Amino acid sequence: MPLDFVTPNPLFTLEGTDLDFSVRYEPTRMEGKKYVIRETDDSVLGIVGSKFKAASHIDFFNGIKEVIQENRFPHELEDAKIKITTARNSAFALIDITLSNVKHKIVTSRHQTEINERIIALHGIDGSCSNQVYFGAIDSFCTNGQIGGEYDTIKRKNTSGLILERLMQEVRDAKINFDIRCQMMQKWADTPLNVDGKTLLDSIIKSERLSKKMYELACQEISKRGKNVFALYSAFTNYSSYADERN
Repeated sequence: MPLDFVTPNPLFTLEGTDLDFSVRYEPTRMEGKKYVIRETDDSVLGIVGSKFKAASHIDFFNGIKEVIQENRFPHELEDAKIKITTARNSAFALIDITLSNVKHKIVTSRHQTEINERIIALHGIDGSCSNQVYFGAIDSFCTNGQIGGEYDTIKRKNTSGLILERLMQEVRDAKINFDIRCQMMQKWADTPLNVDGKTLLDSIIKSERLSKKMYELACQEISKRGKNVFALYSAFTNYSSYADERN
């Protein structure tokens, strides 16, 4: 349920920026295709299918922002880190939000770490990508689609069937899962790793070279975090996210 007040923190403002524009469509000479045209300067941003219909950047990202604001207390929005990336003449945009004050501590017998909630939203009005929102404990994200961490993914194509309100409801429903996942990771931190790590990794990873590399990484994580399931999980997420030179 939304909180019963309006937070004063706007997170970000897109009005008056390069993302604040509307588009119109014009037919091409190819059957079933149409141009996406920016109305402010009449420039062609892309060629899409005849059924394509996208919300504006402003409507999409403001919808995401409003859902975030209505489901968090004011202090949880303070010190938020916002990164906005655009491409293809602003036809594509990505907003990366890290909520510094929405966090959980994962504590092991030897170590503790903090996990922040992070939201990444992608939007394209030129047919380049579907509407995508990632919610959760995200370690890393690249625009080529690689992502690491524990998160929920919501994807919807830009077609005449997209209802923005339905997408926002799915975003709203996904919020609670961050707390659930962090509780699960703490449970892993409390669970001893009562198996032989080398045998376990050999059974999961069929490549002898990769299994050996993962075992070395897992040993380093265990030496730092203790011999628990969270240490093994941390080794896998480290490896998958290219977090350092060991990968």
